[in-house]
Amino acid sequence: MAHKTSAVSDEPIEVLFALYPKFNLMDFAGPLEILDWARHDKNDETTKAFDITIASDEPKVLSEQGVVIGSQITYKEAHQRLNDFDVLIIVGGTTEPIIKEKSEPLPVIEAFAELQRTDYTRERTLMSICTGSLILAEAGILSGLSATTHPDYITKFEIICSNAAQRDLQERTDVVEDARYVVNNLRFELGDEDENPYIRRKSDAGRRPSAARKGSISFKGSNGRRESIARRAAMRLGGLRVITSGGVSAGLDAALYLVSILVDEDAANEVARITQHEWVKGLVVDGLDV
Repeated sequence: MAHKTSAVSDEPIEVLFALYPKFNLMDFAGPLEILDWARHDKNDETTKAFDITIASDEPKVLSEQGVVIGSQITYKEAHQRLNDFDVLIIVGGTTEPIIKEKSEPLPVIEAFAELQRTDYTRERTLMSICTGSLILAEAGILSGLSATTHPDYITKFEIICSNAAQRDLQERTDVVEDARYVVNNLRFELGDEDENPYIRRKSDAGRRPSAARKGSISFKGSNGRRESIARRAAMRLGGLRVITSGGVSAGLDAALYLVSILVDEDAANEVARITQHEWVKGLVVDGLDV
């Protein structure tokens, strides 16, 4: 596969879902449904925006709900092909054994983040749904970032984040309790804050956002500028976009955000219409994208 510098194009955006025993079925199926409906051109069914690959240790993996999902590749293959993927999604579920045994998807998360640190010319996104953020925290990915999880797991999440920061001698995580999803390391040009539809702060409640689109076109141009690449290299995690979401329905919101930034906002709104889901915006941490 040819190396891409951006996921923003008319080619399918490569997404890897990382599953493990007793994952939450809806944390997987909900975002999968959102991404599967997305099109670069809503009037052309052949322009699917995302190409999905499912990885797990075994050919079949059992969810918490008793449904078995077939994987397409093993984690060994996922590591070998990791540079093919633009997005890595970690779903929630029974995370305790993963954290205790340091098993997959912990290693693939660490490898994906390291890939961005060493190849910051490429746009990559790491997203967790629900308690998947606990695995990101254990991996040390969230140090110095803002993040959220399912409200029932906030205290446990804070403890794991704090322990990881102490272990790695890194900054603490700013745990956000009341956001549907939290985005770090923006990868599109912010422009005027008052006109940018993606900046969300607690003080913005009730404010009508602009419908302006400030993403794909500006990013296409930024990939070729030496100063942009240099600034991206200086960003935390090499500019890796990190998204954490709350529970099941919040994962749908986060997936719609992903569609909006990697395709466009019209595509996200169309998917929300098709799935009859009211897209509730989350929190985007202020920062200057490159």
